[in-house]
Amino acid sequence: MKNLFFLVPTIIWGTFTFLQGSELDTAEFDTYINRAISDAGIAGMGISIVSNDSIVFTNGYGYADIENKIPFTSNTVMNIASISKTLVGVTIMHAIENNLLNLDDDVNDILPFTVINPKSPESVITLRHLMSHMSGIHDDNIIYQNSYHYGGDSPTPLREFLEDYLSPKGKYYSEDNFTDNKPGEEFEYSNIGAGLAGYIVEVATGKPLSEVTKEIIFKPLGMINTCWFLSEMELSKHSKLYESTEDNTVLKQIQLYGLTTYPDGGVRTTITDLSHYLMCIMNNGSYKGVQILKESSIVDMLSPDYIDSYTKFWGIGEEIGHGGGDPGVSTRMFFDPKNKRGIIIFINTSSYGNFEKTEKRIYEFLKQI
Repeated sequence: MKNLFFLVPTIIWGTFTFLQGSELDTAEFDTYINRAISDAGIAGMGISIVSNDSIVFTNGYGYADIENKIPFTSNTVMNIASISKTLVGVTIMHAIENNLLNLDDDVNDILPFTVINPKSPESVITLRHLMSHMSGIHDDNIIYQNSYHYGGDSPTPLREFLEDYLSPKGKYYSEDNFTDNKPGEEFEYSNIGAGLAGYIVEVATGKPLSEVTKEIIFKPLGMINTCWFLSEMELSKHSKLYESTEDNTVLKQIQLYGLTTYPDGGVRTTITDLSHYLMCIMNNGSYKGVQILKESSIVDMLSPDYIDSYTKFWGIGEEIGHGGGDPGVSTRMFFDPKNKRGIIIFINTSSYGNFEKTEKRIYEFLKQI
């Protein structure tokens, strides 16, 4: 489901031309966006553009709630899907700084249950493998999608699901839950592997991941409208989620949902809050005088281990960041490390392949400006 990090817009950095010689014609841009999301059958969209340590443009378009005519704004909360994995990466690096974890230790040295690839039982799975999707853990899409809980937070504990899926006596266990390759040999994107990495943070710190991220990321960065669970927030602030028909003529509302493997995509936040986080990573772990990670940890986190396009829950290369997709959700968060400029996009609608096309048109429009 949430495997959209490769959809990095190759023309994204043309969007910043307007910063270098002319002011953004916001009226023209707003007209364009409103027309574009209407054509694509999208209910609402939020956009933020950041440069160095400042938000230089942010706005919302369309509706967070169509029925009640509530506009989508920069402070509308919605789930961000796989961008959430980057926060797990940050918490792991923080735990390493505090000597609670090591990237290359066998995960079985810390887990209360055993995880072994039955096709290569002599192999060791490490955090480094999990964070780079090189662990050999394979997502059974039927089991994984059935773990989504519509109508509220998932009642199934993270540990219970992981043990059921990964341990031989578990009710979801199968040898097919693992690939034929040894850890470190082949990239295979695994949401369940990301969930396991998040659970390892919980074991190492003795705290829920939601509390760890609140302590080391959300509170220090002033992310006042950010959380993991529906039960933690005022639901009136949460965007409704929609899916469009194939001809984009009807938008159907989707129930809000919780993820059993919540570390792989459960964060709920706003364009404004996530901009603080993006600027922090973009500036070597520092935002407004607050340092959440050592600069050396940021460098390590964004340095390739196995492939040159993804490492430690971050897409890397000329652009650094992550994308995400879930029912009713499409998100993007990327920055240019050379120029320290970034862009975030939230969309509260699932449709039939229109997101990428619409986004490229947005980037091209900004490029012309």
